[in-house]
Amino acid sequence: MVYKKIILSLLAVFTLLTACKCHQELSLSGLRCKDFDANVNGQITKLYVLKNTHGMEVCITNYGARVVSIMAPDRNGKMEDVVCGFSNIKDYISQKQNFGATIGRYAGRILNSTFKIDSVQYKLKPNTGIHSAHGGDPGFAAKIWQAEQVAGNVLRLKYLSVNGENGFAGNLNVTVIYTLTNNNELDIDYTASITDSPTVVNLTHHSFFNISGNLNTNIEKQLLYVNANGYTPYDSLKCVTGEIAPVAGTPFDFTSPHSIGERINANNSQLQVTGGYDHTFVLNTHGKDTCLAAKLKDPQSGRVLEVYTDEPGLHVYTANGLKGKLVGKGGIAYQTRNSICLETLHFADSPNKPQFPTTVLRPGQKYRSHCIYRFIAE
Repeated sequence: MVYKKIILSLLAVFTLLTACKCHQELSLSGLRCKDFDANVNGQITKLYVLKNTHGMEVCITNYGARVVSIMAPDRNGKMEDVVCGFSNIKDYISQKQNFGATIGRYAGRILNSTFKIDSVQYKLKPNTGIHSAHGGDPGFAAKIWQAEQVAGNVLRLKYLSVNGENGFAGNLNVTVIYTLTNNNELDIDYTASITDSPTVVNLTHHSFFNISGNLNTNIEKQLLYVNANGYTPYDSLKCVTGEIAPVAGTPFDFTSPHSIGERINANNSQLQVTGGYDHTFVLNTHGKDTCLAAKLKDPQSGRVLEVYTDEPGLHVYTANGLKGKLVGKGGIAYQTRNSICLETLHFADSPNKPQFPTTVLRPGQKYRSHCIYRFIAE
């Protein structure tokens, strides 16, 4: 029994060392760890490599707690990278884009950069006109997180968002744990706590997926299913109205699979406001992360991405803002609609919309959010 424990311990250490060792060799996705080594205002950035027993690999940097690459198999077992990103830390820092980032304190817009808790008004730092979006600038995506690779397939990242950061009250302790399971799942577990003041929290993951494995192509032929009967529409200025509109009879009805490009250019005011899909769907899953929230399929490669979450919403963004100006891994210039984001979260402007599920976190309470991206092939 003692020998068995020793052997298991040695195997665990070997797995950890193997997963971390890429200074001397390329990762499966072609990344070099040394290209992510930097000192940013006295804080160190690194690249971490997660592997599972089926040959999948996920690379993550502690700059923004970002997923840099995901190597996933197609129907023939071919491993290809299925997310947009850069091949070095300098590009992540110099080119502002949320590729693979953890978004916070608050994903989505808070209108007019103000909200109230218990009759106390909070004024945030605006970064999208008069509004605060994705936690302000800089948000969590531009912060250096403390990272600990606790196993060959597990990375824990921590960040302290201090009182007053971008106008948010209270010292918020945030932890994000990435686990690459042997079921080919990227499991993302978020927790947060605050002790000194109530605040609002809405975290999400912002990978730009193209599960074809060819980031030179667009995603319009990929099939999307979203388990949602409603979505949150915008006004003409892309501000949520507070309404939950039915998807039935609209281009937003993905309750049965449709190709993304089938109706994306339809004569629809909501699509015209955003230039494509950039909306939050109200899930039918009732907070159960065992229920399928969404499914994306690439017919050519056979890759399938399933999404599970305990969040009430799924934000679908079809990379309408990419214009070919950002050059990423492999020298690829990322074009409009070359990828899709599937962000699990609460709704935008919830602090000002009492009809939406609350995002208030009070001292003594614990915030938790769970998201699973499962990769299969058909």
